[in-house]
Amino acid sequence: MKKVWPWVVVLLVMAATALLRIHLIGTPLERDEGEYAYAGQLMLQGIPPYKLACNMKLPGTYAAYAAIMAAFGQTIAAIHTGLLLVNAGAMVLIYLLGRRLFSVGAGLAASAAYALLSVSPGVLGTQAHATHFVVLAALGGLWLLLRFEDTGRSWTLFASGVLFGVAFLMKQHGILFGVFAAGYLVSVRRWKLLPLFLAGAAAPFAITCLILWWAGVFCRFWFWTFTYASRYVAENSLRDGAAALAATFGPILRESGALWALAALGLWLAVRGKRFLLPFLLLFSFAAVSAGLFFRAHYVVLMLPAVALLAGSCVRGRISAAIFAAALVLSLYLQRDVLFRMSPVDVSREMYGLEPFPEAVPVASYIRNHTRPEDLIAVLGSEPEIYFYAHRHSATSFLYTEPLVEPQPFAAGMQNDMIAELERNEPAYVVRFPIVETLSLGADSPPRIFDWWSDYGPKHYRLVGIADIMEDGSSEYRWDQAAETYQPHSLYHLAVYRRN
Repeated sequence: MKKVWPWVVVLLVMAATALLRIHLIGTPLERDEGEYAYAGQLMLQGIPPYKLACNMKLPGTYAAYAAIMAAFGQTIAAIHTGLLLVNAGAMVLIYLLGRRLFSVGAGLAASAAYALLSVSPGVLGTQAHATHFVVLAALGGLWLLLRFEDTGRSWTLFASGVLFGVAFLMKQHGILFGVFAAGYLVSVRRWKLLPLFLAGAAAPFAITCLILWWAGVFCRFWFWTFTYASRYVAENSLRDGAAALAATFGPILRESGALWALAALGLWLAVRGKRFLLPFLLLFSFAAVSAGLFFRAHYVVLMLPAVALLAGSCVRGRISAAIFAAALVLSLYLQRDVLFRMSPVDVSREMYGLEPFPEAVPVASYIRNHTRPEDLIAVLGSEPEIYFYAHRHSATSFLYTEPLVEPQPFAAGMQNDMIAELERNEPAYVVRFPIVETLSLGADSPPRIFDWWSDYGPKHYRLVGIADIMEDGSSEYRWDQAAETYQPHSLYHLAVYRRN
């Protein structure tokens, strides 16, 4: 019975978290999710990544989305069901790691802490970002690495390397977890086995490169994920990074400050006791979050396993367990509106403001109902979720317009290429998000793409739809003739154009 009850508690934590996520399962996809979903949708049609849709992300999460949609369907709920399962897997692994490193109680506490931290709006936890997939793979790799220490079996070490390699394939930031694991092997004087571990870590990427080369898209893949990506991460200054760090961690600490305080105590206890595994995991996790100095909220998910384990390590008796439970309840109470009261659309507004994620659904529905499956569409903005919802291919391989006006050396060429693709492919519908054009004013790269549309659009397209987003978060929709005379109240609107 002693072996069973901890798993009962883990299952109860998983069930409670699932109820929270099911309540929010219909939260509209944001743009990163839209990119993953569209790329996964193309993969299910036999179209490889980087052929019709390009961006700087590695293809691991595209493949994960494709697998989720193959199992559950091509819907918002299906994608968030996949996230629910990925999140549950991470909770189990954190329990196993906490139990091995500390105690059963610490493992249970860490699992519960991660469950709440990873669903929090401060880290955009309701959305299926790539960081959740990185975490699952890296935790699996770490558990196998520690199992290797117990068993000495070579296949366990190789498999650990494979999972750390998968973590990198999900998102470039994941490579730092592999570096952490390699450093751990050196620290425990197992450096002679490092080649075996590195062979496992390199295998997923090597196989991916081979598949993409065979598919004829390797050059595009390399340009976007390494050449362009290396320029992208160099855009921010230290001042930009400091401002982003404060803006991101402020809301997180307001929501879950008590749990982070316990993690800080756990960090002090670990260093004092000369147990450096988790402190170094936290350090490398923070380095992963810091990549490019963007400090985006969902990047912080990469730190949550270390934070949860350190917080759980403080549970060493009844009093400490009661303090931990109080911290958990307080954090849950502070997030009660998002987690219990708000509708999925309200949650999207709470986390993303006036971004047109809820409006993308009816806009895509209109386009799907007025086009044939073979028709192409385009988005002048950054809403690839529209392609996914509409089940229509993009007339351009550029999923986002912002990179075309960033201060990077490829911007002008990208704009010319996008213009050429749009003129050649003549999309049946074009969706425009004007706020992107306004935000690009003063950019280092002249926004030729918008100047081009100002001349080209009126000659070839007619306005047939408006999704106008009001300051209070409500939306007004106008279609067909009603759209032609409607004056939007805000730059935060989606405009739909049909080709003449």
